[in-house]
Amino acid sequence: MTTQHIGRQLNTVRERIAEAALRSGREPEAVRLVAVTKTFPVPAVLAAWEHGQRDFGESRPREGADKAYAVAQVLPEGPRPVWHMIGHIQRRKAKWVIAQFDIVHSIDRRELAERLSAQAVKAKREIPVLLECNVSGEASKHGYAAAGWEADAATRQALLDEAAAVLALPGLRLEGLMTMAPFVDDAEIVRPVFASLRGLRDLLRERFPQATWPHLSMGMTDDFEVAIEEGATLVRIGRAIFGAREY
Repeated sequence: MTTQHIGRQLNTVRERIAEAALRSGREPEAVRLVAVTKTFPVPAVLAAWEHGQRDFGESRPREGADKAYAVAQVLPEGPRPVWHMIGHIQRRKAKWVIAQFDIVHSIDRRELAERLSAQAVKAKREIPVLLECNVSGEASKHGYAAAGWEADAATRQALLDEAAAVLALPGLRLEGLMTMAPFVDDAEIVRPVFASLRGLRDLLRERFPQATWPHLSMGMTDDFEVAIEEGATLVRIGRAIFGAREY
């Protein structure tokens, strides 16, 4: 895909984001586009950068860290991309995340949070993190169990306990929640998933006012407009910008 085509695709996605935000009574600037570059090479990142994209998402810690380093070597002095870790993280790869990423969307268990905390303290960093919540209940999805939290007191209390534990860890700054909705042909079907995550964030904001809880990371190529209408502040989009991936 050429630089010009990536630029056109970015503009189309930005227009759709703005329209969805306005439909829901929000300012377009309230939604950040994270361009997901997993499996795409450095030139694709640079092409998006040339067209004003500044936030990039990667799912694989080592591959993403290597790519972030390579991009930094090419860009001139000045602003740098903001790198988002959006995928599942093995504890042994936490060092790559802390070394090269700016925000982590995918804290899905306490052991990982503790490892990232230790690595962040060692690196003298404080890194923003989000709790990944499995609101849909799909077995294939990572994240804290959150399906039916509204009606299930035990699930709700477990989520509160996990949030409290992460808030207490040094080196991490808890800023919100992330989820992945089921893949469906009609995005309206997954609207309740996004609404449920927003409700959970609102509960956590009420219970833990010491954190600001600004972010809801939800929505991808097939459903980001519905996610924005339900309050997304971070949307993770790859295919609509870069095309189909080669796995």
